[in-house]
Amino acid sequence: MRKVKYAILGAGTSGLTALGIIRKQTDDFVIINGGHLGTTCARVGCMPSKAMIQSANLNFKKHLLSQFGLEGGESLEVDNVKVLQRVRLLRDRFTSGVKAGTTETLKPEQFIEGYAKFVGENQLEVNGEVIEAEKIIIATGSRPVVPAPWLELGEKLLTSDEIFELTDLPKRIAVIGLGIIGLELGQALSRLGVEVIGFEMQHTVGGLSSPVVIEKATEMFSKEFPVYLGAAARLENAETGVKVSVEKESFEVDVVLAALGRRPNIDGIQLEKAGVKLDERGMPSFNVNTMQIEDKPIFIAGDVNVFRPILHEAGHEGKIASLNAMDFPSVTAYKRKTPLGIAFTDPDIGFFGQSYRDLDLQKVEVVNFNLEKNNGRAIVMAEDHGVISLYGDKETKQLIGGEIFMPHAEHFTHLLAWAVEQEMTVLELIKMPFYHPVLEEAIQSALYLLYKALYSEGERVIKAELTVMQ
Repeated sequence: MRKVKYAILGAGTSGLTALGIIRKQTDDFVIINGGHLGTTCARVGCMPSKAMIQSANLNFKKHLLSQFGLEGGESLEVDNVKVLQRVRLLRDRFTSGVKAGTTETLKPEQFIEGYAKFVGENQLEVNGEVIEAEKIIIATGSRPVVPAPWLELGEKLLTSDEIFELTDLPKRIAVIGLGIIGLELGQALSRLGVEVIGFEMQHTVGGLSSPVVIEKATEMFSKEFPVYLGAAARLENAETGVKVSVEKESFEVDVVLAALGRRPNIDGIQLEKAGVKLDERGMPSFNVNTMQIEDKPIFIAGDVNVFRPILHEAGHEGKIASLNAMDFPSVTAYKRKTPLGIAFTDPDIGFFGQSYRDLDLQKVEVVNFNLEKNNGRAIVMAEDHGVISLYGDKETKQLIGGEIFMPHAEHFTHLLAWAVEQEMTVLELIKMPFYHPVLEEAIQSALYLLYKALYSEGERVIKAELTVMQ
């Protein structure tokens, strides 16, 4: 039996982050990975999808050029073979970079390719070898959700794991699930000339929860491809494709993209053999501030714990897990970062801080600012569409969250998330400098609405908005 101080299961973002910290202290570790290397983000997630979106959005702009006095744009054509070649070229560049700086730098005995499972409280088996580790970090990631009956569709069923392997795009596709992944890819495919139909069981798109923002986003995306919300899609093989039925309507497409979310890769590691109690979903109890499972020297980080399955959170959790593994039996509770999410659609979707669905509306003010005809910079760029929804705490007067649906929201979402992280009041925010003419003025306008909602008329004197020199 081989003995090591640390065992890391999974070479994704969390596992590699933990590796980077632990190896600075010791060489007495092993990292075990089953499946592809290069992280979900670089291989099948963030990066290849953004490469496809970039091509799609550039193509879409040809329809807007004539209003700027630029003629001939409509004659531009898409070569989807070249688009997909570029996607894979960039994908390979990103994954190669990840591997070159991490797993490829390890000694043979430090890196094991295979699927590990627990055979005891601190014992793992991989490829027939038993490894005993003093501390273990579980970072096995996730995989796309695919209902078992859908597997009968064979090659006519795609997930985000397969779509970037296509050498050409289909003519017709049904996107089932309009969360962030489905919405991003659905819009991109539509803008590349694919006939897209989108389906979502919930009455929302892109992870949004504000009714006002959901309504505006659904309205705008429906202008690009049909969107069906609030009903489950039924699939069945057809002679030349797939028949998709929803309520009383049916459609035939060439392929289906299943974008139903991702499932944690925890069911195959037999965690119960480590003496861990699992709930009805097969998940262990763990502390989100320490990443520790129960009181054991086992830590869980990244998509596998389904707390916040997104890259920057996975990296943060990898740091927490590794630091606490190194200090065990002492563990430290670390403050989690302000929630932050972005969908790289057009317009962008951004959400930060507290979610609308979790608000106590008796204690919170909610304001909505419509971008249309209210921002000069947006008007001259022909991007005057969208809505900003902000939430302020009535007692503290602090900005506590919001949702944004507008062009370039990826940047504004960050700025406002930073403000929430710093516990800034709305008054402090409106004292910040805003240039003219810029899209940030739309944020300023929304903040002034929230300022008027949170502060009494007596508090809203001009002098209060100025900072007195000390």
